[in-house]
Amino acid sequence: MKVEAKYYEPQESHIECTMCPHYCKILPGKLGLCRSRKNEEGKLWATNYGETTSIALDPIEKKPLYHFHPGAQILSIACNSCNMRCPFCQNWEISQGEANTQYIPPEILIRMLKDHESIGVAYTYTEPLMWFEYLLDAGKAVRQADGLNVLVTNGLINDNPLKELIPLIDAMNIDLKTMNPEVYTKTLKGDLDAVKRTIELGHKNCHIEITNLIVTGLNDKKSDIDELIDYVASVDPKIPLHFSRYFPNHEYTKPPTSVKSIEYAYERARERLSYVYIGNLPADDGSNTVCRNCGNMIIERMYFRAIVKGLDGNRCSKCGEVIPIVV
Repeated sequence: MKVEAKYYEPQESHIECTMCPHYCKILPGKLGLCRSRKNEEGKLWATNYGETTSIALDPIEKKPLYHFHPGAQILSIACNSCNMRCPFCQNWEISQGEANTQYIPPEILIRMLKDHESIGVAYTYTEPLMWFEYLLDAGKAVRQADGLNVLVTNGLINDNPLKELIPLIDAMNIDLKTMNPEVYTKTLKGDLDAVKRTIELGHKNCHIEITNLIVTGLNDKKSDIDELIDYVASVDPKIPLHFSRYFPNHEYTKPPTSVKSIEYAYERARERLSYVYIGNLPADDGSNTVCRNCGNMIIERMYFRAIVKGLDGNRCSKCGEVIPIVV
C-alpha cells in the first residue's frame, strides 16, 4: 500500500523531500535515499506504509530502554528503510537492502498488541522515522488503545516533522554515533546537528535514553568518548547512556571494540553521568541500575531479564532518592 507522503516540495523537474536533512531531489519514477519515498504523477508517495519486515515480542530492555517500564514486554516492528548508510550496520539486510515485507494496517497492529498483552509498540530494528506517515496513524491508534509508542532511532529528521510526531511518542532510544560532524556526513551519511536537535527536543517531551556503539577506528579514541559524554551531560546528566560493543558486520571488517575502550567509556561516563550501561559485553555491574546516592541495587539485569529490587514508586527504597524511571 502507498499513501501520499508528507513534507515535500514539488519543483519543475523533480520533487524535493523535506523529511530529513538529505533534502533528496527525487526525479520522476525514482526513490529517495531512504528507498521509501517515490516521485510518481507529480506527487511524493510513501511506498512503505505499513510494510513490515520484522515483528517480535521483546523485553523493553532489548531496545535498550532500562528506565522505562522495566521488565515489560513490547511488540516490536520494523520497516524496510533507513536514511543513513552506516558501513557496520547490524541490520543491513532489512535496513539497506530489499527485504520481504507484510502489510500490517494499524487496526491489525492493535489486535496483535492486545493479543500479546504488550505495553505498546516499539518501532525499531531499522529506521522508523522513514515510516513517518504510518507512525502517525499507528501511533494514534496505539494511544487510543491505551498503549505506549517507543522509537528506536538514529534521530535523523527535520524539525517540523519531528514536532508533529513527538506528541505521540512516549519513549525513544536515540543512537548518537559520534560527535564528529565529518564522520557523520561522509562515513555515515547523516547529520550530527539534526541528531542533537532530536535528542534535545525529545528530552523536553518524552523519556529518552542514548546509545553509543563504540566502533574500532571510527569513534573509539578517548577524545571521541570524552566529547560524547560531555555533550550528554550538558543536556542532562541523568539521561541513561548505553555504550555498546561493535562486532564486524556488513562492509566494516575491523576487529571488535577493545574491552579497554568500553571500560574507559564506562568509568569516564560514571564521573559525569548518573546512569551508564554496557551492551554486547558481559560486565559485573554494567547492566544493573544502582542508586548513585546510597549504592542500593534498584534493578538487577541479566540477558534482558530485569528484577526490580530497590524501587518504591520512583524512589530508592533505601534512601528515598528520586530515580528517573518510568514505571
